[in-house]
Amino acid sequence: MTTRAEESLTLRNVGIFAHVDAGKTTTTEQMLYQSGHIRALGSVDAGTAQTDWLDVERERGISVRAAVTRFAWNGTPINLVDTPGHVDFLSEVERSLRVMDGAVLVVSAVEGVQAQTEIIWQALRELGIPTILYVNKMDRIGADADRVLAELRRLLSPAAVPVAAPVGAEGEFAGPVDLLDAEAVAAHPWAASWRLALLEAAAEQDEALLEAYLEGGELDEGEAARALTDGARRSALFPVLFGASGRGLGVTELMDAVLTYLPAAAGSAEAPASGVVFKMERDPVMGKIAYVRLYEGTIRNRDAVHNHTRDVQDKVTQIRRVHGAKSEDIGVLTAGDIAAVYGLSRARIGDVLGSPEGVPGEKRLAVPLLTVQVRWGSEADYPAVVAAFQELADEDPLLDLQWLQDERELHLKVMGPIQMEVLASILLTRFKLAVTFGAPSVIYKETPAMAGEGFVAYLAPKPCWAILRFAIEPGERGSGLVYKSLARGERLLESYQNEVARRVPEALQQGLRGWEVTDLSVTLVEGEHHVWHTHPLDFVIATPMGIMNGLANVGTKLLEPLLRFRMSVPEEYGGKIMNELVVMRGEFDAPVLRQERMELEGLLPVATSLDFPARLGAMTKGRGTLTTFFAGYRECPPDVDVSRARRGVNPLDEAKYILSVRNAMSG
Repeated sequence: MTTRAEESLTLRNVGIFAHVDAGKTTTTEQMLYQSGHIRALGSVDAGTAQTDWLDVERERGISVRAAVTRFAWNGTPINLVDTPGHVDFLSEVERSLRVMDGAVLVVSAVEGVQAQTEIIWQALRELGIPTILYVNKMDRIGADADRVLAELRRLLSPAAVPVAAPVGAEGEFAGPVDLLDAEAVAAHPWAASWRLALLEAAAEQDEALLEAYLEGGELDEGEAARALTDGARRSALFPVLFGASGRGLGVTELMDAVLTYLPAAAGSAEAPASGVVFKMERDPVMGKIAYVRLYEGTIRNRDAVHNHTRDVQDKVTQIRRVHGAKSEDIGVLTAGDIAAVYGLSRARIGDVLGSPEGVPGEKRLAVPLLTVQVRWGSEADYPAVVAAFQELADEDPLLDLQWLQDERELHLKVMGPIQMEVLASILLTRFKLAVTFGAPSVIYKETPAMAGEGFVAYLAPKPCWAILRFAIEPGERGSGLVYKSLARGERLLESYQNEVARRVPEALQQGLRGWEVTDLSVTLVEGEHHVWHTHPLDFVIATPMGIMNGLANVGTKLLEPLLRFRMSVPEEYGGKIMNELVVMRGEFDAPVLRQERMELEGLLPVATSLDFPARLGAMTKGRGTLTTFFAGYRECPPDVDVSRARRGVNPLDEAKYILSVRNAMSG
């Protein structure tokens, strides 16, 4: 019998990613079926897919949460994470990327490379995750392997290398042929040129191999296979496969490729525990469920686990393997593996458990650009709605719930309209609460208008003593917050300096206009505590007052979010579309004409283009295509000045602020 430690040496942790409707969940379903993990195929359209088990997923036929499932192929266990394909749920994709050792990126043979495909691809490359490209829907009308392969090489990577070739297309598609199998290729002579390209790519992975290939013109298939595997696992090349998951064609070849080209999980079961929480759910009976990827060590039922991020201990009550809506108690989680851990009541998404050594960083993909106000029908529902959204914000921190208690208002950050519809559906099915949302408004930011200082002397009402002086300077666009301290330890104890460092980012959450302040450097120039009068919490109160004093001195500029866009429209609509872009304050490069269509690339402010996708459809009779990516923030024109209501008391009103914070602390 295989032990858990032996399993973890061969185990694959694989994320399956795609743009919405490329067939990702259908592919997952076929992998589970053809591996024998499930007895009957589910359907996305019928709402019976194994990994789409939330009510809203079954109703809408889209994935909105990452789903972890486990199956075995040829004796090798595989943890497969099926991620959402819609851009509104990019935060789920972002969190899943962090815990993957390999990825399958599904691309439609009809639509080709789409917006989400490119966003995920960039993240996979920045994180160095070995990736297989699976071209699905080869049986559909309009499927074109050559066109999609050219797109993969142009838009993703020239190192996209087919390891299989499709036999036929559309209704004639009969599955893939292995390009390393000389006999199989001989039966399909047209595939010879594809095989030649594959052997060249294999030879290029190794100098000695390349020399032998250039001299002899042919490679030993075993050597070629080893070179391709090595190149794929180093992310030097990206194997391309073809299939039609709806008909089960190409799926066994894809699973073989996962074992061949994607690396096994690393880590020692004997080392100190080191892992990360990448997903949270709530069980009505058991409470919080933390999905944990363990990189090193072993965690067992009833173990006390140190949450490094929050510096607290929690006791594990149960460790379960999850399969969609079902789960089984496995009692132990070893290095390299993923499981649902119960009992971590204080854990949050992104928390590091045990040692932070070996836990990879995360790649930010999802940037919510819209904020909405929640509305509820009955005043009696107010406390329940607040509690429900607090629970959902635990599961998706990017919602960044803002509860204005005095005004009895709730505000959320969202990615787009589909997410709002899904949230309303979850509130209804899970919490039995009916909510609606106000019209979305754009999330602006602020940045210092010039360099200057902030000062606070918090000396009354006694007992208190906290003096701080900050230097505030504008930073480069996209630099966020850069903080450092020059304060001398004898005048301001290190523990107090650490408290200030913790509170500065919080203090910058609301600037002069109520928006987050970014792209700046804050330096604690000097500070002072008092041996008798200083209370440890004095710097919790003083820091926001010093920061806001500084912002009031230097003033702030408003920043707006921008989208980079790529658009293709029939040539006859080009002039009208370019006029529309100018009205929206868009900027674009010279248009490119390709086959009676005009292609445009440039930048658009989010604020002026919220309804543009819908209008583009109407203006081009549905023949225009638009791809957008978040492109960062830049300064607004002088005539744009947008403020939002502040949460809580403004630290600039020092007397009122001190009173409110001290009351909150003593309460």
